[in-house]
Amino acid sequence: MKQYRAGFPEGFLWGGAVAANQCEGAYNVDGKGLSTADMVPFRPDKVAANIADMDASYDEIIRFMDPNCKENLPKRRGCDFYHHYKEDIKMFAEMGFGIFRTSIAWSRIYPTGFETEPNEKGLQFYDDLFDECLKYNIQPLVSLSHYEMPIEITLRNNGWESRETIDLFVKFAKTCFERYKDKVKYWIPFNEINMVRTSVYVGGGCLLEKSMLDLQTLRYQLTHHQMVASALCVKLCHEIIPDAMIGCMIARLETYPATCNPIDVAKAMEENQMNLFYLDIAARGEYPGYLIRFLHDNNIQLDIREEDDEILKNGKVDFVSFSYYMSYLASYESGKSKNSGNLVESEVNPYLEVSAWKWPVDPVGLRITLNTLYDRYQLPIFVLENGLGAVDEISEDGKIHDDYRIDYLRRHIMEMKKAVQDGVDLLGYTTWGPIDIVSQGTCQMKKRYGFIYVDMDDYGNGTYGRIKKDSFYWYKMVIESNGEDLK
Repeated sequence: MKQYRAGFPEGFLWGGAVAANQCEGAYNVDGKGLSTADMVPFRPDKVAANIADMDASYDEIIRFMDPNCKENLPKRRGCDFYHHYKEDIKMFAEMGFGIFRTSIAWSRIYPTGFETEPNEKGLQFYDDLFDECLKYNIQPLVSLSHYEMPIEITLRNNGWESRETIDLFVKFAKTCFERYKDKVKYWIPFNEINMVRTSVYVGGGCLLEKSMLDLQTLRYQLTHHQMVASALCVKLCHEIIPDAMIGCMIARLETYPATCNPIDVAKAMEENQMNLFYLDIAARGEYPGYLIRFLHDNNIQLDIREEDDEILKNGKVDFVSFSYYMSYLASYESGKSKNSGNLVESEVNPYLEVSAWKWPVDPVGLRITLNTLYDRYQLPIFVLENGLGAVDEISEDGKIHDDYRIDYLRRHIMEMKKAVQDGVDLLGYTTWGPIDIVSQGTCQMKKRYGFIYVDMDDYGNGTYGRIKKDSFYWYKMVIESNGEDLK
């Protein structure tokens, strides 16, 4: 019989997570090509209405590719991590990070995606970054695709709509595996692979206006190509880096029935299935029956090749991982008030408070999610994103007193600890945005997640100086105590 575990295991990996397109900047430095993320402007009118607009149209892309374009494109500057990474990693080490999750910008390695040889200066940047992490005994965890691809792949292939993009991605992945095999032991092919449910542009590098498919079919075709690419990457990683672990990640949409009415319970079950099928395919190596029924009932005809079944079976992941920010409600009754979320709208849960961005705050849901996923897959789990976006102000004493962030994280870590006590095999926890970065959904800097404040605004004004928030010292204490001291 397994022994009861009272707290986080020895060697538990505490850390933080960022994305290249939201933090690096230096969009035209050292041979980097333009990416899909470089084409999304700051839209103050949408932000004022609490609307996340993450897409770009074909006409906008052509306009923004003009070197003389003056549009405010925040992800081209990020928080200038590209030039500050040594300073930033040193502060992560001061907090005690054992793991740092980041992504490799595809267009920094293959500027258009179609080159036969990689960009050496791009490869060297990540060599230097990973070396800096390892200097402090911080393990890198790398996402190969985090909401960006070379824009040329979008323009020529319409992103993941084309089967050719699989080969381009596997070429990129192989280059990364071979180059960093001695430095990176944790990998994820795709960040939040279920993003295509919300945005085919962000999640799939695809322009709906350029596709011959209807939106629903397009979403699942993009997903299929990504799942095949993911499985091929898993197999390749196992061959090139036998001591590495490679997993799959979703944005977890833990969904409750709005009432105990059986039709609401069934609705919640269906919503959860449509969130989990990505992990089902990656962890089990085949399409689940309920998804096959969904495709049949909705007359969705996918281009699936005969060899794809074997590819999925041979590319099963070593761990599952997810981002967790909120929970959702499902109801068959329409017309109820809604809360917007990071992926989908949801009925309002009267038992939960909401953040400044109207995201429901549900720490208990994290424990539920951890138990659900571990029961389902019996694989190790990473919590790879969790955090509170808030407006942080510098006080008269020159400090940032973010007690609200500490409270949010404390409550989630407490529930995570309960899940470990429940028997969940939890490998690590990386909070989202340990340093302030550009928001994915709104391209703001005003919406901040970090333990480290970056002095810049939504228009790139500021010194880009770094200031430690109160939460910096709190998280340092949490890590030093391995999650026991949460005061």
